Amino acid sequence: MAKFNIARLRGLVAPLTATATSPIRGEQLPSARTHEGAPGYRRTVQGELFLLAVSNLVGENTFYEAAGARDQRYAALVREATVADPEWTARFLRWLRADAAMRTAALVGAAEFTKARLDAGAAGMSRQVIDSVLLRADEPGELIAYWHAVYGRALPKPVKRGIGDAVRRLYGERALAKWDGDAHSFRFGDVLELTHPAAAADKPWQGALFAHAIDRRHHRDNPIPEELRVLRARAGLLATPVEQRRALFEDAETARTTLRSAGMTWEAVGGWLQGPMDAAVWEALIPAMGYMALLRNVRNFDLAGVSDAVAAEVAARLADPEQVRASRQLPMRFLSAYRAAPSLRWGHALEQALNHSLTSIPALPGRTLVLIDTSGSMTANFAKDGTLRYWDAAALFGLALASRCAHADVVSYSGAWGPDGGIGPYTIPFPARAGEPVLRAVERWKSDGYFINGGTDTAGAVRKHFANHDRVVILTDEQATGHNVHTALPATVPLYTWNLVGYRPGHAPTGSHNRHAFGGLSDAAFTMIPLIEAGKHANWPF
Repeated sequence: MAKFNIARLRGLVAPLTATATSPIRGEQLPSARTHEGAPGYRRTVQGELFLLAVSNLVGENTFYEAAGARDQRYAALVREATVADPEWTARFLRWLRADAAMRTAALVGAAEFTKARLDAGAAGMSRQVIDSVLLRADEPGELIAYWHAVYGRALPKPVKRGIGDAVRRLYGERALAKWDGDAHSFRFGDVLELTHPAAAADKPWQGALFAHAIDRRHHRDNPIPEELRVLRARAGLLATPVEQRRALFEDAETARTTLRSAGMTWEAVGGWLQGPMDAAVWEALIPAMGYMALLRNVRNFDLAGVSDAVAAEVAARLADPEQVRASRQLPMRFLSAYRAAPSLRWGHALEQALNHSLTSIPALPGRTLVLIDTSGSMTANFAKDGTLRYWDAAALFGLALASRCAHADVVSYSGAWGPDGGIGPYTIPFPARAGEPVLRAVERWKSDGYFINGGTDTAGAVRKHFANHDRVVILTDEQATGHNVHTALPATVPLYTWNLVGYRPGHAPTGSHNRHAFGGLSDAAFTMIPLIEAGKHANWPF
């Protein structure tokens, strides 16, 4: 959806030395306070930027940080990192878009990278960075909209050239049919007129497409060029009288072929019919729908009464490991679909899909203490128009990790006022059930009330539940109250903090000496834990 372009180890575990390092580095002594007053540790620019970017949906308020302030901090960190180490920042932004699937944050980052290079009078790299983050045909317009809103109407050459490179890759008939419309301030024609790309040499039809996109933008009544067969077929379909359109679905194969040849997506068909999407319509569309579209519409398939046979085909695609990998869906999307689906026929497929999306979570030997922060600040929604909360992500990743540990103790923790008027840990151990799927465990967590919604006594929870575990993993926003989290645990025991929101400062030192931090809304950084415990130096995932 557009954001801008809108109208440690024992027993079976080998002894661990504290020499291994991890990439997110920070101070070893506290010099700040968390938002709730506990000792806080500042991190390097790269560490802070990484933790913020991998959880930053851009333009969204969080519990402790308003959207504007958060976005300004992100932009400033990108610019500072760019000046300090442009090669690192360029690699990071490419990874952020392609692997971490943080679309908007990557686009903003590329724009801010370019601004920092321009301000520093540094030549090169910006064009390539811009091109590397644009992976969908609506994104050139999105990046231009951001630049205009923040830096004005004049587009610097690196921005124009980077966008032009992306346009030659991304613009085609089906892309124009799907993404070019009045809902966007910067349409395909605007992008073309602002950046002036030449058509790709290996796409002889692209020049005609560019000309037609500009005609569309200016509402010129010129005929669609003969080369653009998809768009001509679409125009013919759109000219069909409304009362005759539903008859197309009397034969599913004919409907499927006709719609495909005209580049009609499921969204477009919904508007074209000017009426409900019933089972016949969905069953004609489903074979041509992409993975994300299927995932988003499982609820709609049920409500329309799609047959069990067709639903089984959809479920098989959703559960296919190669399709899950290629789709790059964040694990939270499977939880969202699971909760939205009214019938039981999707549960097993979505559980399999989730497991395929979490393949980077390692199997850990020994005993692990998993602490899941369900304090008040973790109840904030990811987005103003969504239902998932940060503690949903904490529970999902925490329970998924626990399911792959040889032995795990899982505890929901918060903080509450004690009878003596002081703040203390409020914790609820979560009993494991052998063989329970992760999605079902997350739903049991929610339905049985394992989220607490109090303060954030992380140090108290560590002291209360640590019992000679080999490691402690805390999934949290790090904004602890009270005592020092770092000193609540013996220095010989590894503490892994999974930061889900990206605030500053952190609640513990990080980067070495058995204290490490990771973060994000995907499973990618979990691979660092076994590396560290093998005494190796874990590097950035890009």
